[in-house]
Amino acid sequence: MINPLLFKKAVAIEAGAHRAVRIKPASRDWSVAGELNAMFLATAEFADASADYPIVFVEAGADAQGNRQVAPIAVFGLQEKENLYVEDGRWRVNYIPALLQAYPFGIARIDESRVAVVMDESWTGWSTTEGTPLFDEQAQPSDYLKGMRDQLERVEAEIQRTRLFGKLLMDADLLATMRFDATLGDGQKIAVEGFMAVDEKKLAALPDAKVVEFHRNGVLGLIHAHQISMRHMRRLIGWRQARERGAAAPAAES
Repeated sequence: MINPLLFKKAVAIEAGAHRAVRIKPASRDWSVAGELNAMFLATAEFADASADYPIVFVEAGADAQGNRQVAPIAVFGLQEKENLYVEDGRWRVNYIPALLQAYPFGIARIDESRVAVVMDESWTGWSTTEGTPLFDEQAQPSDYLKGMRDQLERVEAEIQRTRLFGKLLMDADLLATMRFDATLGDGQKIAVEGFMAVDEKKLAALPDAKVVEFHRNGVLGLIHAHQISMRHMRRLIGWRQARERGAAAPAAES
């Protein structure tokens, strides 16, 4: 899953083109994600992510049979190309979504059975003289690159399991289109649209047998994590207000 707001120049990693490439040891500068307003989350991340992000659902195309699919995402901003979790190049909370942790590497599906590891060639942390090599002297993937591929393939497996979770929500008709409205301190009104959340009335109306099923297969716990996470929308409002106050403040005299 390659997001063009993060990967400005995504290319498949190949020995012929990248044999000499190294990744420099450096502290992470998250300014590169400054326009990323959301990121896919796997269900395995819900427990950690719900402590830091609003988790909502968005349309994710259709499956091979033409059925609608949904995907859970962590919300980073209240409008397009806004990431309120990046401040002066640092990430403001403890948990970083798995796909973002892997950057500048990513994984792209070629077909139903094959995936490719990609890199963002525009990232500034590449080198040919220092750092950890991507390939060894025999042009074989280095231990570092093999470890990264293993990490991304585990995430890809979690993505497939997360699709099943979305299908269960859709089959039970639990998701509803939502809208979040807020008013900033200066009176400016904000409306966040285009997302879905679990409808509490529909959840409460589930038959007892379905509730027990969802409890036993872990779906109910994931739903509760999603519901709890929605309180973080208020945090985003506060951060937006603080950012706008900072932008409006006069420059200090030298």
